[in-house]
Amino acid sequence: FFCVPLILFFANSSFIAQKFGYIDSEYILSKMPEYKTATEQMNQVTEKWSKDIETKYSEIQKLKEKYQQEEILLTADMKKEKLAEIETKEEDFKKLNNSVFGVNGLLFQKKKEILKPIMEEIYKSSEKIARKYKLSFIFDKASDMSMMYADPRHDYTDYLIEELGLNLKKEK
Repeated sequence: FFCVPLILFFANSSFIAQKFGYIDSEYILSKMPEYKTATEQMNQVTEKWSKDIETKYSEIQKLKEKYQQEEILLTADMKKEKLAEIETKEEDFKKLNNSVFGVNGLLFQKKKEILKPIMEEIYKSSEKIARKYKLSFIFDKASDMSMMYADPRHDYTDYLIEELGLNLKKEK
């Protein structure tokens, strides 16, 4: 019975001894010229795919308008055929849109491919900073993890920027 509080004390003491720090990856990325280049590249790819999708959508709209204009002149079989064609094009459009802009679509894959070297550089530098300052954990203030308060003494963003060889000066 007496042992349990003692065990809990020693278990918690190892947790207390751990050091934490955080970085702001959005700020770091804003300082990286290669991130700006990657963003421009992503915007170009996104714009091209968006235009392709818009073209397909516009084709479907034109088919629908044409059908509405000709509907009174068409036989029942012709109506079925035209509606089936429109429906097929709409399904193809949905598949294309999902394959490009969906959860694991081409855009997501391209972004991952373009950003991978940049993120690897940040991770490697984070590891160096963690070892240098004997940190057990480094959190990212810019990620989805909610950080209600962060003591600026534990902000290692500038160290990471320095490690990456980036300019620390604030942009006006």
